[in-house]
Amino acid sequence: MTDYRIEKDSMGEIKVPANKYWGAQTQRSSENFSQNVEKMPIEIIRGLAIVKKASAIANFRLGKLDEKRKNIIVTVCDEVLAGKLNEHFPLVVWQTGSGTQTNMNVNEVIANRGNEIANEKLLHPNDHINMSQSSNDTFPTAMNISAVLAVKNHLLPVLDEGINVMENLRKEYEHTIKTGRTHLQDATPITFGQEISGWQAMLINDKKFIDEAVEKLYSLALGGTAVGTGLNAPKGFAEEAANEIAKITGISFVTNPNKFYGLSSTSSIAYVHGAVKALASDLMKIANDIRWLASGPRCGLGEIFIPENEPGSSIMPGKVNPTQCESLTMSAVQVIGNDVAIGFSASQGNFQLNVFLPVTIYNFLQSVNLLSETFSFFIK
Repeated sequence: MTDYRIEKDSMGEIKVPANKYWGAQTQRSSENFSQNVEKMPIEIIRGLAIVKKASAIANFRLGKLDEKRKNIIVTVCDEVLAGKLNEHFPLVVWQTGSGTQTNMNVNEVIANRGNEIANEKLLHPNDHINMSQSSNDTFPTAMNISAVLAVKNHLLPVLDEGINVMENLRKEYEHTIKTGRTHLQDATPITFGQEISGWQAMLINDKKFIDEAVEKLYSLALGGTAVGTGLNAPKGFAEEAANEIAKITGISFVTNPNKFYGLSSTSSIAYVHGAVKALASDLMKIANDIRWLASGPRCGLGEIFIPENEPGSSIMPGKVNPTQCESLTMSAVQVIGNDVAIGFSASQGNFQLNVFLPVTIYNFLQSVNLLSETFSFFIK
């Protein structure tokens, strides 16, 4: 039998599991929305932890928060970043479109865990953890942070690896002559190395596109608070917090010069995802070329042999299918679909706030993680 404690918020009392650090607003969200669908990505939780850590340090420097509270907030944020509190973030993607409930989930967990460390009621979710902030600027900021980290830490390194693999193959087959094809018909001769060089150039250019595009996410909405005016944030907070986020992440984040844009528009995310979609399109072509070249092997083109990784049939012994190609092409299809969802969500920035934020970042992170994982296995 689950033990409960009573938590209070502006709507009254509610029962919360005694062994969880979240509070009333998290509990209400978990009861009001299905918990059997996609969970908020842990990358967003970590992004918010970076925001809370940086905000606490900025508020301390600006004389808004005392050192004891700042230190405890930083300690708990580091626990979140280390993955020690993952079980305390239960909310789903399909919640309020501003991500408010996830922002409050993080606030409540940091406050309650911090109070446990302090052994006293020292921290309040709104008054201290959310000081100088609003969900309307913290969630878009966490989106940018998580998106940039996912691209830089996962996708770009895999692309580098793929480029190197293609370079080795290009050299290995630079003198192997084969038939070139246009319109699916035989054309003039080329070398297999030349064909591979085309694939390699796709990856090189796609990496360049993504690398250049991702800088659009370096400008952060934090400091705009509720509608972009910076209400309840002290002078200098936006700059201090952005500088601290840059220190924590090692990435050149800065405060967005126009917070009204930062809160109401997700065009930067859509722009970067467009570059990711371009990569997905090229990976689709590469994978399709390879499985066509390996088709047969006796009654198809049969020009190359693919690894025999697993049985390809439940009825035909010895059959081998291009499973890594199929995995990559399915991932590419998903990314192209995600781009439609992200683009449509970006068009829904009504007045001072876009309220399609969770679905936008969920699809973005899924695209980056999907391509990183499936392409990594593809090139092994």
